[in-house]
Amino acid sequence: MSDFDGVFFAEVLTGGLLSGVMYALVAIGFVLIYKTSGVLNFAQGAQLLFAALTFVSLVERGIPFVLALLLTLAAMILLGLAIERVVLRPLQNQSPMSLFMATLGLSYVIEGAAQLLWGTQVHALELGIADTPLQLGGMMISSFDLFAAATAALMVALLSLFFRYTRLGLEFRALADDGFAALAVGLRLPRILAAVWATAGLIALIAGLLWGARLGVQFSLSLVVLKALPVLVLGGFDSVLGAIVGGLLIGALEKLAEVYLGPLVGSGIEGWFAYVAALAFLLVRPSGLFGQRAWQRA
Repeated sequence: MSDFDGVFFAEVLTGGLLSGVMYALVAIGFVLIYKTSGVLNFAQGAQLLFAALTFVSLVERGIPFVLALLLTLAAMILLGLAIERVVLRPLQNQSPMSLFMATLGLSYVIEGAAQLLWGTQVHALELGIADTPLQLGGMMISSFDLFAAATAALMVALLSLFFRYTRLGLEFRALADDGFAALAVGLRLPRILAAVWATAGLIALIAGLLWGARLGVQFSLSLVVLKALPVLVLGGFDSVLGAIVGGLLIGALEKLAEVYLGPLVGSGIEGWFAYVAALAFLLVRPSGLFGQRAWQRA
């Protein structure tokens, strides 16, 4: 009996960790923008929805899969560049609250544009990966969860290599570490910010396809952005590593709470337990596991 319980626990934990990787992918989009410009981009969820809806609408209109993917990627990069140039650059010296409200309003604008372009109907998004259970080490694991986690992990790895070994990536890291020093040595801030927002558009595309395939492409898909908030609280708003670790922790905690605490407190605990855990952690360590403390920013 104990062996069975151990295998079942490992199965639940693995499923949670796989979901956590997808949470982390959404959170990384937040971190990239926040580290470079100090903006909490609430429009990330709307960008995710726009990407998924654009892709599935193109495919349904007979556009080949690869061409639809490339066209959607181009649209998301252009959208990211437009957000930075038209909305946020003129507000560069405004307060963080003003910038946050700008992205909040922008999220509704993007959702409205998606509705005008593609309509409001719900779409099923097929990526060619059947959601069938696989038996690994005695555990039953969803094949789609494995694919989604592998895709998200590959995306994270490529981003890490890009920001570590390319010139533009090094410029981004310099700006994130010390913006004043980066400007003093002649780095071109508009160019870096444009590249970061374009990268955020790419992340929104990948996350939108994965979450759209799992939940269906509907306007509530933009609320996935709320799943990233507990991740950022645990990991830190300015740490890519924190987004990854925070995503894994939130995913695992959600699944374990649903299975082991759900029968005691009632169903639906998976929907709110992460926020309770994030609130409790916020009281202990407001900067998150890997975030910079407030005195370091001053």
